[in-house]
Amino acid sequence: MNSFTEENYLKEIFKLMQQEDSMVSTNAIADKLGTRAASVTDMLIKLSDKKLVHYKKYQGVTLTSKGKKVALEIIRNHRLWEVFLVEKLQFKWDEVHEMAEELEHINSKEMVLRLDKYLGYPKFDPHGDPIPDDKGKIGVKKSRLLSQLIPNKAAQVLGVVDHSPAFLQYIEKLGIMPGHGIKLKEIIEYDKSISISINGKEPVFISNDVAKNILISA
Repeated sequence: MNSFTEENYLKEIFKLMQQEDSMVSTNAIADKLGTRAASVTDMLIKLSDKKLVHYKKYQGVTLTSKGKKVALEIIRNHRLWEVFLVEKLQFKWDEVHEMAEELEHINSKEMVLRLDKYLGYPKFDPHGDPIPDDKGKIGVKKSRLLSQLIPNKAAQVLGVVDHSPAFLQYIEKLGIMPGHGIKLKEIIEYDKSISISINGKEPVFISNDVAKNILISA
């Protein structure tokens, strides 16, 4: 039986592995979890002893097949609970992350199977992130950042990189939601801010930092 903290480490290592071409560094994990590198090292040694990660000092870490299985189960639980909280309990998409963080650790595979069935086997959570199936297979839509779109090109919003409530509230006010159409009208050379039209409406300006946190169709 793994602790909640161990499961959270495995989940974040898996996410970082999706972004990195090589092993995930101790510092990257520390930044992601908001903790000290020394604490991360201690946990990685513990996870290595349990055969959940491959850890090499000064090089980094990757998940073992056993660790990846656990990580995908936690991610699946989390994202299914987010769907449930938004669709069935009417919470807003910026309210559900912390609640799902608690619910994801409930250790009942049968309940998760029934939850998945009850929700109609959703493929994506409210933020556009893919939900692993009960076999651990996870679908991936080809995507790129809104900041990479060129003028007069259109795309569809797929999801977000930043899941913080402040960011989600901000882009929702602008009407930027998964599934919405988006067209780049203009790039301001000075600061790389952009003018976009959402679902054919009047253009709005957003910063380059915001554009770098919105995923669109490739």
